Amino acid sequence: MPTALITGATAGIGAAFARRLAADAFSLVLVARDEQRLVRTAEQLRLRYGVDVEVLPADLASDEGVARVGSRLRDGVDLLVNNAGFGNRDSFPDAPVDDEVRMLRVHCEAVLRLTLAALPAMRKRGRGAIVNVASAAAFFTRGTYGASKAWVVSFSESAAHAVDHPRIRVMALCPGFVRTEFHQRAGMDPSGIPGPLWLKADDVVRGAMRDLALGRSVSVPSLRYKVIVAAGRFVPKRLQAMVSARIGR
Repeated sequence: MPTALITGATAGIGAAFARRLAADAFSLVLVARDEQRLVRTAEQLRLRYGVDVEVLPADLASDEGVARVGSRLRDGVDLLVNNAGFGNRDSFPDAPVDDEVRMLRVHCEAVLRLTLAALPAMRKRGRGAIVNVASAAAFFTRGTYGASKAWVVSFSESAAHAVDHPRIRVMALCPGFVRTEFHQRAGMDPSGIPGPLWLKADDVVRGAMRDLALGRSVSVPSLRYKVIVAAGRFVPKRLQAMVSARIGR
């Protein structure tokens, strides 16, 4: 039975990955900060899908948290989903610098360190996959959040090229707006986001798993966001920033 480790596993896209992979008979290692919620989520998955579920409480903004998860990854997993992330209520340059640095640690440093922790065992076995959850915001001018997700995309493409193994895949997943707890937890008001831009977490994961099987290094779920990302290449950066700020807060 293959094993998947998922960070940010108790809500949103992370929880959708957990459900999908449990249905596919993966054993799971669930990582999040809230231990009580982790335990509840694990029990629900065990009862519904009959799979083994391990809980690993960790704060990926801390060295100790990343080290705990990295140690588990060095024991070997078949799939790593680097999903943990968050947004700040205030945007650059108004957000507190400590909040911005915490975001970079979770979105960038933790992704780097956990990817490096997972790869040796995958290369030794000659198989494995890593999905780094980025965002469609990576392709637009969108403050520190977009910049951090742009790093995830660039890093994932570079890692996929560097590993250069047909049975070891690294992919950046770049969803748009997804109906999760993300905006509520960040204290953001999502009411200005047009209805057609919203995606369902289960649909995002379904598209991600399809693109991973196809060997893609970047996955943009849904046709509407593929069109938006493609069109965005021709939009001036200043206009991108204006539109993004208008609909994203």
